Amino acid sequence: MKNPVALSTAAAIAAVAVLSACSSGAAQAPNSTIPSYAVNQSQTSATGARSDAAVEFAYEANEGSTNVSAYKIESDGALTAVRGSPFAAGSAPSGVAIAPTGKFAFVSNDGSNNTSAFSIDAASGALTQVRGSPFSAGTQPSGVAVDPMGKFAYVANVGAGSSSNVSAYRIESNGALTQVKGSPFAAGTGAQYVAADPSGKFVYVPNAVSNNVSAYKIASNGALTPVKGSPFAAGTEPFGVAVDPTAKFAYVSNYGSANVSAYTVNATSGALTPVKGSPFAAATQPCSVIVDPNGKFIYVPNAGSSSVSAYAIKSGGALTPVKGSPFAAEAGACYGAVDSSDKFVYVGNSTASSISGYQIGSNGALKPLKGSPFGAGTTPAVIATCRVTSGKCIPPPL
Repeated sequence: MKNPVALSTAAAIAAVAVLSACSSGAAQAPNSTIPSYAVNQSQTSATGARSDAAVEFAYEANEGSTNVSAYKIESDGALTAVRGSPFAAGSAPSGVAIAPTGKFAFVSNDGSNNTSAFSIDAASGALTQVRGSPFSAGTQPSGVAVDPMGKFAYVANVGAGSSSNVSAYRIESNGALTQVKGSPFAAGTGAQYVAADPSGKFVYVPNAVSNNVSAYKIASNGALTPVKGSPFAAGTEPFGVAVDPTAKFAYVSNYGSANVSAYTVNATSGALTPVKGSPFAAATQPCSVIVDPNGKFIYVPNAGSSSVSAYAIKSGGALTPVKGSPFAAEAGACYGAVDSSDKFVYVGNSTASSISGYQIGSNGALKPLKGSPFGAGTTPAVIATCRVTSGKCIPPPL
């Protein structure tokens, strides 16, 4: 993955890779297959305080320094480096995702065409590469996502020209990755991001050059089959994608047209239908899409304006800007995550090599944390967070 600020044309994006570890949330859709460990982690007490939130960690892939930074999230949201951090990865690590089981983290390496797999020490937050890591991927692997059952991992390979595709892996009990039969699966041109929906039935991949979104059904063995009608039209240079916690709505940031496309997700087929009023305006060069774990707000870092747009999700999936939006960030703001307690937002600034941290207000507004921005590696990319629960570091529900 290259610095997104340098992306000025669709052809340029075709040669790079980008990803966000999308956060999504706790509310279940009817007949949802979201596992209990994912749903329970976001439950609140009678006072509104979230349980099991005492120890949280954050991980960020640093493309320029070929490693992964690990942080403890302090009670006030500040980030403190984990002992031993940063941890070595492959060449140009661009994406990171944590398995819902809380045992493993997966990092796509854009420069070495493979995916690193790590075991997470829930006591310290340290990462240890699993046996056999890294595992082969396609050309320029960018985005990585794990299905909500923690059985399969998916990596978007941006490739070159029209060769973009998606690698699908079965996650073994020790965290090793085994490609499923038929992998990799064809995508549109410039495939760079990937998201699995909270129901565990579908995968979505924006295609930055062909200006559309590929949608797939997940088979029982992890294989991907295109959804009828796929790919679905998006804006110019669609960049990031996320599905809300109810699995009813999908959101795609359009880097070139400075807006966000909103879709209704057909719960049976996975097909995408534009929400009334879509697309919704963003600032210059919107990158990743971050949905908070309660499904109330969406945050979109804007690389071109060094800011973060905040939206409230309305009934029907429409987006309304939060008062005060967009909020200031640093140069190259592009990738981010919400912590599992739904209190803090973290945004990686690829040009400034830092992480901006914010507290989430009751109306979704962002207030900079004390000590922000926090130090990161060179050209920080995707961020993922998790919370220690029963000896495992569980990410926000997919």
